[in-house]
Amino acid sequence: MMKGEGRKERWIKHYSSSHRILLVGEGDFSFSACLAKVFGYAKNMVATSYDSQDMLWEKHWSSEAHLEELKQRGCLVLHDIDVNDMHKHPILKTIKFDRIVFNFPHAGHFPGFCERHTYLIKMHKELVMAFFKSAGEMLSEGGEVHLSHRDDYPYNKWKVEKLAKRADLHLIERAEFFKSDYTGYHNKRGGGIKSNQTFPLKDFFTFTFKFSLVECSCHEETGSSKSDQEEAGSSESDIEDLCELLPVVLRF
Repeated sequence: MMKGEGRKERWIKHYSSSHRILLVGEGDFSFSACLAKVFGYAKNMVATSYDSQDMLWEKHWSSEAHLEELKQRGCLVLHDIDVNDMHKHPILKTIKFDRIVFNFPHAGHFPGFCERHTYLIKMHKELVMAFFKSAGEMLSEGGEVHLSHRDDYPYNKWKVEKLAKRADLHLIERAEFFKSDYTGYHNKRGGGIKSNQTFPLKDFFTFTFKFSLVECSCHEETGSSKSDQEEAGSSESDIEDLCELLPVVLRF
């Protein structure tokens, strides 16, 4: 896997063309394509989806152009990648990554469950915990695990920093995430219900959490979070967009 030797290093926010980058849980691959365009090539990147390629076409028909972009720029694209055991994948287990990125993980949408439902929160936490454990096995020396996540209620119930600690990962920075920094990126719901639609990202409550295997005393925080206040005074309107799934009828 090439790191772009002989090319001018290019950056977009936290990511460099000299990094070996693994992206997991991609929706329509628009985030990966954004990085590839900035770098000018993508031989330093592996972009993956949980879905099979056939299921991807069904859920995210907007992925076609992004996948073509990645192919032309030399990105390795893999499907059917589960974060629970990605470190055991025959290709991925041979590579150590400088950045492992999971944007807005989600365990899925289910009829009858809103985001504040205890059982769904438990599923989300299990997913993130599995990702942290597997990603920790795949980091290069000095490498970082990045998790982009909303930190207002009910998403702050996931306690991602505590989950990371249980996987021996240490928070080194919490940086505000602005979708506008990534031209062409479209965050997707996924999960089988209105999969190709976007979901709202709240300014001042959306962050990229950066973790490392090495504990750092210089923990930085760019942007303040009011998650505790938000949890105490949250309104139904904050999450009504994700409660649309309630009327969906199960078919047996």
